[in-house]
Amino acid sequence: MTKPLIIGTPLSPAATKVMLLGSGELGKEVIIALQRLGIETIAVDRYVNAPGHQVAHRAHVVNMADGAGLRKLIEQEQPQFIVPEIEAIDTGMLVEIERMGIARVIPTARAAQLTMHREGIRRLAVETLGLPASSYAFASSLKELRAAIEKGIGYPCIVKPVMSSSGKGQSKIDSTEEVETAWNYAASGSRVDQGRVIVESFIDFDYEITQLTVRAMNANGDIETHFCEPIGHIQIHGDYVESWQPQTMSLLALQRARYIAEKITDNLGGLGIFGVELFVKGDDVWFSEVSPRPHDTGMVTMCSQFQNEFELHARAILGLPVNTDLRAPGASAVIYGQLDQKAIAFSGVDEALRVPQSDLRLFGKPESFINRRMGVALANGVDTVEARFRAKLAASRVMAVKNTA
Repeated sequence: MTKPLIIGTPLSPAATKVMLLGSGELGKEVIIALQRLGIETIAVDRYVNAPGHQVAHRAHVVNMADGAGLRKLIEQEQPQFIVPEIEAIDTGMLVEIERMGIARVIPTARAAQLTMHREGIRRLAVETLGLPASSYAFASSLKELRAAIEKGIGYPCIVKPVMSSSGKGQSKIDSTEEVETAWNYAASGSRVDQGRVIVESFIDFDYEITQLTVRAMNANGDIETHFCEPIGHIQIHGDYVESWQPQTMSLLALQRARYIAEKITDNLGGLGIFGVELFVKGDDVWFSEVSPRPHDTGMVTMCSQFQNEFELHARAILGLPVNTDLRAPGASAVIYGQLDQKAIAFSGVDEALRVPQSDLRLFGKPESFINRRMGVALANGVDTVEARFRAKLAASRVMAVKNTA
């Protein structure tokens, strides 16, 4: 039996310390959830005043792909837990940190390393675990990409960098004339490795879901798997624009989705929440990707569940009980930057919050780009149709304006 964690007092010698590697909007919410449970938090990101920096006990700006620099910071701060929130991290160093017992990596260093690259996780899911997925190939040059498509993948197909986030560098191509453009776009969207891509056959799915899956300890100290209600979502160029919960699906499709989610998360191990992305057509389900952390589409849980995905992650990390029950149908809709400028302002917040059962999260990112996610509108309704309408209406009323102060 695993002993329950004893939580100390923040900013004292007895503090329980958690370090977030990546402190964007998702990391910010994890930090808030941890602080409510009395945890001392350290936010790390690659730029100054990231959203999580604004709420953590301490903040650091570090190139997390620099293993030596990151290790020095970890040894300085001495956290008990390290929570990776982005892909661009020297995961080899995390493996060493975990092996030496310096800190516990959430969910595990192996999970962080495997899911950082699409190649590692796809080979695990399909070649080791035998999970259903689209046909795929990897290419390290434009010539290899053309050959992979012509020899088996076919058109249409999807080209992605082996390492990226939020759909960056991803494109759907329908003909040979588009291959070079897709290759160049993948290279521009890659976080680290700009010389390797995955190309996947296109699945004509009905819809795609995120199956949030939580590995948490029970009263006996054993790890149990818990499932949130499925989250439907729409992505454009691989980037989420709206999500809703629950997504209606057949019982058989739901069972298959949860089988796939449990199979992959059991193999990755550890404690915490995983966002398992799946394609669904009728009763058929295909594995797409998995993130060993809260998922951007899961922001809807801030209005739809008793414990949102960030609270679930925090509780699971600390060995505390979790509750994945749905509170009410909900939806989220992205609020974009609309401007290329630092320190923008927002108008229409009052009008957005006049939408019934609505709420907003403005992330506080210090720099805006036209298509950068700067906030999210949340809404509830009698069903997801009403919730989606309200969330999109609220989002549409928030306008970015130049800050002249």
